[in-house]
Amino acid sequence: MTRSEALFARAVKRIPGGVNSPVRAYGAIGEAPRFIERADGCYIYDVDGKRYIDYIDSWGPMILGHNFSAIRESVIKASENGLSFGCATEIEVEMAEFICEHIPHVEMIRMVNSGTEAVMSAVRAARGFTGRNKIIKFAGCYHGHSDAMLVSAGSGVMTSGVPDSAGVPDGCTRDTMTAVYNDLESVRALMEQARGEVAAVIVEPVGANMGVVPPVDGFLKGLRELCDQHGALLIFDEVITGFRLAFGGAAEYFGIRPDMVTYGKIIGAGMPVGAYGGRREIMEMVSPVGKVYQAGTLSGNPIAMAAGLTQLKYLYQHPEIYQELAGKGELLYGGMREILAEKEIHFRVNSVGSLGCLFFTDRDVVDYTSAKTADTAAFALYFKKMLEKGIHLAPSQFEAMFLSAAHTEEVIGETLDTVKQCI
Repeated sequence: MTRSEALFARAVKRIPGGVNSPVRAYGAIGEAPRFIERADGCYIYDVDGKRYIDYIDSWGPMILGHNFSAIRESVIKASENGLSFGCATEIEVEMAEFICEHIPHVEMIRMVNSGTEAVMSAVRAARGFTGRNKIIKFAGCYHGHSDAMLVSAGSGVMTSGVPDSAGVPDGCTRDTMTAVYNDLESVRALMEQARGEVAAVIVEPVGANMGVVPPVDGFLKGLRELCDQHGALLIFDEVITGFRLAFGGAAEYFGIRPDMVTYGKIIGAGMPVGAYGGRREIMEMVSPVGKVYQAGTLSGNPIAMAAGLTQLKYLYQHPEIYQELAGKGELLYGGMREILAEKEIHFRVNSVGSLGCLFFTDRDVVDYTSAKTADTAAFALYFKKMLEKGIHLAPSQFEAMFLSAAHTEEVIGETLDTVKQCI
């Protein structure tokens, strides 16, 4: 028995399913999860001493690679003054100023502790600002596990085969309407059905919790126009795409200005953190200046702010990173497409910049329905082979692959050689 297997045997006795998040579970592929001891650059090492090329990047935030020296040093330095105060600190002001000064659509921002909390709070602020109750989301887009958002969610919910969730009362989702991703007509129909009642449309600008599903031409622009026509707010959930596709996230990448945006762990360089922000008049609805209540005693934690601000400043000062990541994405995901073509295998590889996903289906994946045609048993076999050969992927067909600045062309070439053997 390996150390990972032994740890898992202990974990299942005290932790539901043996993991503290369903996305870490290996149940879908019939193995114990690997317990990780350390990481550096593009590599991650398990407790048994095996090294893997990592394409999870802690679910996205390690855009500069694991254990980046400047971030590590900033955390050590900040820790010398204490880990948490539950009081206002200078660095949270610096973080807010830096984001608002460099992201045009964020005029004010509030720090929270997770992406789930960011979305929950943004939705409440949108309702408070508009005086309306209904929210439109998209099937397959995951916006955290707050009750109102667990309707046709993607990611770990899809993997476990539970489309929604037990324990969520009907009343909590009564005002959540579900549209079809990449289908403007479905949004238009819901807007008409609930004319004058829709507070906001919330969307992952790149669907990244049903695999990776890029927006078709005109989709995001159409959402902007529909929201303007109906007096609803447009919320971009950029927990995955924020500061990754471009410094200004998907909003900059696609040239669309949302009213509000949510961020996750990337603004903490991987530490537990989130934020929501947007137009000043919306954010001034939030307590203590407005009537929309939201609180968090440890929000803006100084250690997380130190790590995150160091990463964001580095990304801003080195814009070439985004061009390099896009090139690496084309090398990896384009290379995977070439392998499939050479072998005459009709699977699909979707990608946007450094995000990508191999779908085990012969259908083009453009929405939740087409994503669900993927053969999860075939993925499980592929995953096992890749893991055995030292490639660390998410243990789910419906998760993204993440590239970092630490992935070299040599590493990508090694990965492609492995794909060729395992596909």
